Amino acid sequence: MHFNWKIGGEAGFGIMTSGLVFSKIATRSGYHIFDYTEYPSLIRGGHNTYEVHVSDKLVVSPQWNIDLLVCLNKETYELHKYRLTKESMVMYDPDVFEISEIHDLIPMPFKTIQKEEKIQPNMLNTVAVAASVAVLGGDLDIYKAIIHQQFDRKGKEIVDFNIKLADLGHTHATKHHNVTSILTKQLEVTQQVVITGNESFSLASVNADCRYYAAYPMSPASSILSTLAVMQRTSKMVVRHPEDEISVVNSALGASFAGVRSAVGTSGGGFALMVEALSYSGVAEIPLVVFLAMRSGPATGMPTWTEQGDLLFAVNGGHGEFPKIVLTPGDPIEMFELTQKAFDLADIYQTPVIIASDKFLSESHTSVATSTLKKMATEHKIDRGKIVTTTKQKEYLRYKTEEDGISEMLIPGQRGIFYQANSYEHLEDSHTTEDGDERIKQVTKRAAKQQTYFKNHFKPPQVFGNPEAEIVLVSYGSNKGSILDAINLLDISVAYIHFTHVFPLDEEQILKVFKPFEGKRLILVENNSQGQFGQLLRMHTGINLEEKLLKFDGRPFWPEEIASYIGNKEDAGDKNDDVRIINEEVSPEEHHKQKKALMDKLVREMA
Repeated sequence: MHFNWKIGGEAGFGIMTSGLVFSKIATRSGYHIFDYTEYPSLIRGGHNTYEVHVSDKLVVSPQWNIDLLVCLNKETYELHKYRLTKESMVMYDPDVFEISEIHDLIPMPFKTIQKEEKIQPNMLNTVAVAASVAVLGGDLDIYKAIIHQQFDRKGKEIVDFNIKLADLGHTHATKHHNVTSILTKQLEVTQQVVITGNESFSLASVNADCRYYAAYPMSPASSILSTLAVMQRTSKMVVRHPEDEISVVNSALGASFAGVRSAVGTSGGGFALMVEALSYSGVAEIPLVVFLAMRSGPATGMPTWTEQGDLLFAVNGGHGEFPKIVLTPGDPIEMFELTQKAFDLADIYQTPVIIASDKFLSESHTSVATSTLKKMATEHKIDRGKIVTTTKQKEYLRYKTEEDGISEMLIPGQRGIFYQANSYEHLEDSHTTEDGDERIKQVTKRAAKQQTYFKNHFKPPQVFGNPEAEIVLVSYGSNKGSILDAINLLDISVAYIHFTHVFPLDEEQILKVFKPFEGKRLILVENNSQGQFGQLLRMHTGINLEEKLLKFDGRPFWPEEIASYIGNKEDAGDKNDDVRIINEEVSPEEHHKQKKALMDKLVREMA
């Protein structure tokens, strides 16, 4: 079973709260969810949406067709009707607008309820969610339990009033519409958390013993700051909001130099301000974890929309040559696993480690079994490498030349031992130098870390699907879920090569993964306009992915888009080199006109 619920309305109507609540109702009923939000970069106003893909099986991506559209205003229907089918249910207020198209209509007297109950428009979401629970055959008691969780701290009067609104919505929908069994509670319910990529990073950072997190709010990374701030009493983590990103990164380096695990979070514009300090981290060999949540650029671009446009910026960020590591998790589970690993890698290699997310992964919720997170948390053993509190060296050499490129890092405080950690090139004992031979020694030492990383910690890409397939998709990061679901939509054999360790790339290990697919149809899938990972892969391994499926309109890939592209090309027998760009206009009128025509065509072809 797959079902897609979507709610839309003006900012301030409680759209985000409603969507998250619906996700929790679904998971507490025993189902899996994936949800996705869209909202403009406005302080007030604008159109907000939240959609939840519900399934009785594991679900890892959004779904194109909307099965129930909840319209808290007319604009919601007009903007999203192109994704409806004749069987789609539409909840709306006929006193506000009429619908002439053929759908399964659910009239709801939102305006009348608002007037009679003397409530603000932002309280109608409670009515709408309860009405949705009713027509989908869900358990209203689950929703009422969530209401208690939300409002108990505000007092019994607030709780009782919200429950009254829920009863109103549920009763009206039950009386005036047939009840389905979409959300009927399962007999066995696995305990799940509804978690975003940002929340997964936050939890994993606590478990990895991060003791200092600093950030200047910048969507889509902002929620990490507030999440960790709430946790700081129990986590013993210092969480700071400094005056700008320069202060953010330098304070984190200071904390790391003092001996605690440190991290910062930002998006592209903030990362731009951090790159000088990133080079300082590289030359002074101070560990640092950087969470980079990509969004549509350049400059301010479209700050609340998604894109993978900063990959090469992350790889090349910072002046001069120094080792860094870039990881790209594909879902909250990989985010948890790789965040823990990132803190280890930063300590082991005494270098910056960048976790590259994007708006799609950072802000979308996925249902994850609680036992899965607990298992990853308990099984992880912290590895701080050669960071020590005392040294046995008679003459301490902070930057001692070592075969593996990693010198012992002494946390300041041992009596009688002093060293520098400034931004200059240095001798082994840390004093600054401009001697050519000493420069060569230190550059070579730092560079040796890469081979040590390849030997001990680099993880080659994972292959999903049929390893003997003739069609092979290549991608990384948050495209994972949509690609996996696209493969399941197809009746042809497809494989998928998924990268999580994108820099540095070990040519030898990667070529082994690609060797079985020589001569087959390889397609690069990226959420940017230039195929940045394809460029990186060609540069470091010689693998040239000439066929590309690129999207850069600020939206993520839908599985149906990927499946249709593959199916159409396969049917046509066209295996020539190709670049397919999905790049609609962002103006609502033109965007939706093109999208409707495109998806009508795709659905007919896939029927």
